[in-house]
Order: sequence, then C-alpha cells, then structure tokens
Amino acid sequence: MRMVFDKFELDLELFELRHDGARQNIEPQVFDLLCCLAQNAGRLVSRDEVIQTVWKGRIVSDATIDARIASARRAIGDDGKKQRFIKTVPRRGFRFVAEVAQSNAAMPANEPQETAQNTAAQTRPTIAVLPFRPLGQSPDIAVLAEAIPHEIIQALSRMRWLAVIARGSSFQFRPGGNLDQVGSSLGAGYVLTGAIEQLGNTVAVIFELSDAVRGEVIWGDRLTAQADEIETMRQQVVAHVVAALDLYVPQNEARHAIHSGSEMMDAWKVFHLGLTQLYNFTPEANQKAKGYFERAIFLDPRFARAHAGLSSTYFIDAFLHLGPDDRDAISAARRHAERGLELDPMDPFTHFTMGRSHWLSFEPEIAEGWIDRAVELNPNYAQGFYASAFTALIVGDIAKVDAGLDAALELSPLDPLLFGIHGVRAMALIQTGDMDAAARVGDRAASTPGAHYLISMLAAVANGLAGRNQQAKRWSDDVRKRKPDASAAEYFAAFPTRNEVARGRIAAELKRQGF
Repeated sequence: MRMVFDKFELDLELFELRHDGARQNIEPQVFDLLCCLAQNAGRLVSRDEVIQTVWKGRIVSDATIDARIASARRAIGDDGKKQRFIKTVPRRGFRFVAEVAQSNAAMPANEPQETAQNTAAQTRPTIAVLPFRPLGQSPDIAVLAEAIPHEIIQALSRMRWLAVIARGSSFQFRPGGNLDQVGSSLGAGYVLTGAIEQLGNTVAVIFELSDAVRGEVIWGDRLTAQADEIETMRQQVVAHVVAALDLYVPQNEARHAIHSGSEMMDAWKVFHLGLTQLYNFTPEANQKAKGYFERAIFLDPRFARAHAGLSSTYFIDAFLHLGPDDRDAISAARRHAERGLELDPMDPFTHFTMGRSHWLSFEPEIAEGWIDRAVELNPNYAQGFYASAFTALIVGDIAKVDAGLDAALELSPLDPLLFGIHGVRAMALIQTGDMDAAARVGDRAASTPGAHYLISMLAAVANGLAGRNQQAKRWSDDVRKRKPDASAAEYFAAFPTRNEVARGRIAAELKRQGF
C-alpha cells in the first residue's frame, strides 16, 4: 500500500519514503512514525498511541518522542514553526493535517524495481520442507506432522537469502521418498525432513537437513517436550530450525564453492566465501572478505546482501581500527549499507548493517530503530537480537540487554558472534556491579573462537575489577601481543557506555593496567 500527500509517497511494502519519485534516506522509527500519523490523517493521535505503535509499548521519554517528531518533519520538509504536515497539539498529541490518498497499486520508481530477488537470488540456495512422518496413530501427532513444517516454511520465507519451495509443491512429496527425486523435481538444493512421535507423555521431533544434490545429511537434531507443552515446543522447533539453517547452509555453500573452482562461481557462491572470512576479525581475513563481496557485486551489481557484506567489512575496519583512516571506513560502511537497503528494503541483514553503522557514529538511538526493524522482519534473527542487546547496553537499558542476549543464545548457541554475546553480558554485569560474574563471563568471551583484542581488553578489565589480578594480566598481555598500541580510547570508542559510574571504574582499571 502507498500513502500519497503533497509530493511525498510512503510505500509500506518497500519501506520507502519518496519525494517526486526519488527515494529519501529515513530512519526506521521515523518511517513508522510517519506511517502512524499519515494513516490517521485528520485525527488526533495521542502520545500513548504513538508509543504503542512505534515503540511497541516500551517506555520512552517525551524528549525521545519529540526528537523523532522533529526528524519526521525534517524528512518531509516541515518544521515546528510551519507545521504544514504534522501539527502538535500541546499535552495531547499530534495530528497529520495534510490530505492523504491511499493506493494499493504499485508505483514505478525512477529505476526498475529489480532487486536481489530477481537477479542474484535466481541462484541463491533453495530448500524444500516436506511434511514430517507421524510415528504412531495419534490424530494430534498426524496434525502436527503437517502443521510444524508449514510453520517452518512461513518462517523461512522471511530469510531473504534462501528460496523456499511453496507448501503446495513440497507437500506433494510424502516422507521417506527419494531426496534426489524431490530435489530435481522441485529444483531444490536442500531438503528438510523430519518425524514426530509421542511416547507416553513425551513428544519428540526429529529433523534432518540434507544436501539433495550430493545426498549428504549436513545437520540433524532432536527436540523433546511434555505433551502439555506442545504449543511452546512448536515455536521452539521453528526457531531452532531457522537458526540452524542460517548457520549450516552458508557453510555448506562455501564448501562447495571452494571445490567448484573460481570460473564456476556465481555471485551467491562468492558471497558465501566472503561470509567464511568475515567472522575471523583479522586484517588478512577482512581483506579477503572484502575481495569476495566486491567480486559478488561485480558479478551482480544489484546484489543487496553483497553490499551489506561489504558494509560489514568496513564496519570491522573502523571498529577494530584495521585501516589507515577510520573516517573513510565509517563512511564506506554507511554507504554500502544504504545501497543494500535501496536494493532490498525487506532484508534483515541490510537493516542490521545500517544499524551497526550508526554505532560507529555514536548514534545508538538511531541504530536501535534499524536493528529493531531487522528483528521485526525476521523474528528468528539471532544476530539481530545480539545487536539489539549491544545497543541497549550503550544507552543503559539492562533489561533489554538480558532479553536480547537470552534470545540470541537460544536461537544460535554456536553463532560466529558468540564471543560478542558473552562480551555484552560481561559488560552488563560490570554496569550492575557484579564483578565476579563479569570476570567469569569475560573469560568465556575472550576464550571463544573469533574473539578479537577488544574482547581480551574487556576480560582484562572485568578480572581487574574483580580483584583477579593474575588473570587480568594474562588478558592484558594478550591484548598487547595482538595490538601493541591498544588504548583506553579504542576501548571506549568500541564500547561507549553512558553509565558514568561504570565508565569511571573501567577508565581507572584501564589506566592501572597501563592502557
């Protein structure tokens, strides 16, 4: 649906604000706010209604709402004096006073509406989810054997990098069939199968993910629950499968890309090779990742995820100070994130990279909007929950930190950013004053594969604050070995907490350790 007023258009499907047909850069919460007001044009919208719609009922200050109103006005050429479009009703709320026309017709933009879905996405991995095999005669189990795979299909359809065969096609094949035939008939490279059984008061779901072309099982698992917990279990199964596919399919794609030879690689295969390097967090690996993503963009200039991947490499350059100029890296991270959003505004990864680019410019409130949008687009996006927790840590919302980290760990216990998940937990514990727990979790973070020197610095701080000076020295030595010129300024640039008490403690400890 589109809402048109004056020379502006709000496109709710593409998540775009356009002026005279040209896309305008706009923060997610500001877009949501404009939609909320425009959809209720002529009617007073209370501040409580704005909070419920835009912030999903979370507690926010009047100052935060006013700041977003100001941003919304700037986006449409309005201000607090003119109030041509958005009128403030003191102590009551806001009214959108422009005339708004609504349309369900697609609106042609200045360039063809061709996204990653009809270019690079033609070669993206494809999966077929078959109905599960019911083991036993229970009618309830027979229903679940089709209901759970259907819910998995719906959840997977939110993952922009994965093509999902429709239920009407994949459910033509029954459990136990020939996977090669399923794959060739449906054009699917991957097939998810499963079984469900009830033994007494226990229900078990078993599932396998197979490479249909090579006939290999690349992942399998089993979940159990009590019969009276089956509704909760259904949600857990869906989230567990989605998170696993987000990890194992890219790994498998990269493995095949390596063996296929460079002359056989399309944009998606090259992209997956980039992902294998992205999470190593070393200068050499980051340069390799950058090269792969640039190659993917060369093969398909409209490949949104490749632009988002390239944004991530520049984010790492700036975050870890790997390049000659952090300012150039920050600019490039933002530029490629914006390009990814232009090409595919419904991809959670592009919103995730846009949000992280605002960490680099110390704008956590803006980052929060983009990252929350990523999770809205894919409620099973583990890294989205982790990024949400990190953003909440910066602004001091510890309750949201805990909720985000718990969700990330439940969805992806083997995530490549696992060290970051533990690291954010340790930083939150420092803020709450539980130094012993912060030291234990900091040790776990710094010992997790992929942890970079800033995580070792965090572990040194946490152990020092807990009085574990020998362990603190171990981690500070590790920091200096990996980056001899590491400084307190770099720590606070990466982890810019606003909690002044915690910040003071950390600064004193870093100084004591010679940073």
